[in-house]
Amino acid sequence: MGRNSEKPHWTYVRRYDVRTSQTDINLLTTWTYERPKKVRTSRPNKLSADIPYVQNNFGGVFPYSIVNLSTKMQFLCLGGNQLYGIIPNEIGNLVNLITLGLENNMFNGSIPSSIGNIKNLQGLFLNGNKLTGSVNVVEILTGKLEKMIGERKLTQLSELSLSTNRLEGSIPLSFGGYLNLQSLNLSRNNLSNTIPKQIFSIHSLSILLDLSHNSFTGSLPSEVGQLKSLGYIDVSGNRLSGEIPSTLANCLGLEVLHMESNMLEGKIPQSLSSLKNIQYIDLSSNNLSGPIPKYLENFQSLQRLNLSFNKLEGEIPMKGIFQNASSVSVAGNFKLCGGIHELLFPTCPIKGHQKEGRSVVLKVAIGSSSVALFFLLASSFLIVYWRRKPKPRASSSISLRDRHLKVSYKDLFQATNGFSPTNFVGSGSFGRVYKGMLGQEERIVAVKVFDLQHEGASKSFMAECESLRQIRHRNLVKILTSCSTTDFEGNDFKSLVFEFMPNGSLEKWLPGFVDGQDDPSRNLNLLQRLNIAIDVASALNYLHHQCHVSIIHRDLKPSNILLDNDMVAHVGDFGLAKLLPGSIDNVYKSQSISIGIKGTIGYAAPEYGMGGDASTQGDVYSYGILLLELFTGRRPTEKVFIDGLNLHNFARMALPNRVLEILDPALLSEDGVQSLNSKKQTMQEIIASLVRIGVACSSESPGERMNMEEVSSDLNLTRDIFLASLGREHL
Repeated sequence: MGRNSEKPHWTYVRRYDVRTSQTDINLLTTWTYERPKKVRTSRPNKLSADIPYVQNNFGGVFPYSIVNLSTKMQFLCLGGNQLYGIIPNEIGNLVNLITLGLENNMFNGSIPSSIGNIKNLQGLFLNGNKLTGSVNVVEILTGKLEKMIGERKLTQLSELSLSTNRLEGSIPLSFGGYLNLQSLNLSRNNLSNTIPKQIFSIHSLSILLDLSHNSFTGSLPSEVGQLKSLGYIDVSGNRLSGEIPSTLANCLGLEVLHMESNMLEGKIPQSLSSLKNIQYIDLSSNNLSGPIPKYLENFQSLQRLNLSFNKLEGEIPMKGIFQNASSVSVAGNFKLCGGIHELLFPTCPIKGHQKEGRSVVLKVAIGSSSVALFFLLASSFLIVYWRRKPKPRASSSISLRDRHLKVSYKDLFQATNGFSPTNFVGSGSFGRVYKGMLGQEERIVAVKVFDLQHEGASKSFMAECESLRQIRHRNLVKILTSCSTTDFEGNDFKSLVFEFMPNGSLEKWLPGFVDGQDDPSRNLNLLQRLNIAIDVASALNYLHHQCHVSIIHRDLKPSNILLDNDMVAHVGDFGLAKLLPGSIDNVYKSQSISIGIKGTIGYAAPEYGMGGDASTQGDVYSYGILLLELFTGRRPTEKVFIDGLNLHNFARMALPNRVLEILDPALLSEDGVQSLNSKKQTMQEIIASLVRIGVACSSESPGERMNMEEVSSDLNLTRDIFLASLGREHL
């Protein structure tokens, strides 16, 4: 699948209706707007008794006057605004509420226990009060889940969403008493321990059960099969172990199943063949073994299937959904074979009926021939594609305006003054980079020459060619052409030619770099750093979620981020990149650079050090470290980070009230930040938002990390708030 981490967007429509007196409406219309200037505007509101206050950009703290509204009010929906502060305990005075929607605001503090007094409450929506969609909040939701629901007061609840907060502890056993629940969303919290079997006694659950991205352990209880009408279940991003319960087959209404990013093992149960209505299955990033069940070919409603990064083996089916490479992902299962050509798996050995000795020889011969033939064809394709001509050209008269720019070794030799040390600008993963003047226009370019004596350099060249061929984005280094030929002495020569970035790598602009640490002109201001962070996030979001085939960079660090003349950041060096699903990287995986090399010390995700498979979450970790380095000025490899202290923990311990103490001192002297010092609370909230994103991205557990879509969105909102606080508008 093109986007392995993408989940289908399910829309559940709720009818919002504010039933108040005209006096209540007049009271609400006097509510003061306190949103920052020029950050967002909304159309004029024509409030009436039948229109909810959803996404109207109301700002400010929750007005206590609301809790004194008529006790006959049944619907209070203020979701998607810019409200902050605590939810007053007096909210429980509105005893006749049927729906309370405060989702996607910026509330902090604990969930009021008085909500339990609203005995007729059917819909409670408090999700998205962490930082989702907003940034100027100091604290994030805290408290234990038991405090609100442990006494089973809200027995009429049919919809409950507490996702994307910081609730902690276990799911109370008493949850099984909520016999009217149809939708339950507790995702993206800090819940832990096992999933209680009592939760599966809520037979009314028919819409949604989302427990994803917590820290649940143990196995998924077999009682899950009691939820026969449930349409959507998501337990991904936890630490669940054991086998997939065969009782899932009883969930005949199931349409979406997410179990990825756990530690599940064993075979995919044959009993799941009864799930005829299933549309989406994601079992990726587990330890599942055995063959891919043939019955998956027969699922007529199945639109997406992700079985990647398990230990599956045997032949890949050829029918049904397996006929469409964009709808199925089986990458990272190294014992699989066969399947359609687009999946790029080796052909399965032919099963002979001869004597065992001859059969083995035959299988080896055929397998070897197939692999050799594949490598020959792949090599021929790449050589033809990239070289176009087998020998160096005699002329260096070339134009960069040519649709297909072709260069020879001689062209590059002359462009770089014979690869002179004076033209040397830096080193990449497997080679050296030179500045050159190429073409009739004498355009300045960067020429990356691969050191083919370095083990894995040739594979790196092919991986980088394949990655860069797939992508085009303003925040990725643009490749102009490649050259695969021989030098003047007949030695193999491989090179890539890129647009030149005059401001060099980000590494040279960060504190501690020898050549720039004493040069004030090399100090990036807060807005520049924020723009760079957004540029890099945008590039990763594109690679992970917007390419037709997902790409993992695997070596994100300051030296691989290049700055153009306008200080726009461009991510480069794809020598360790990995394509998902089928790509040439899958073909070479067993013997190429993807083994053992997955990043740089300090920036590589901790799971890589334990032999974990490469994933987009590994890039997210590297990005989190990079973000923290940008704003603290501290490098992850500094000697101070020993004995369990690292940059992640250093930043986490400063949240939320001490973040200004860890801010890069160079930032405190700039004019814009000094003007904010008079608004210390605002400045602290902005920096806390940035640090919190960095900490969330660099969490030790991959399942607890944000994704780059969320990061990009949050950072853009942070920039809006920052510019608004300075009285400026970002164009």
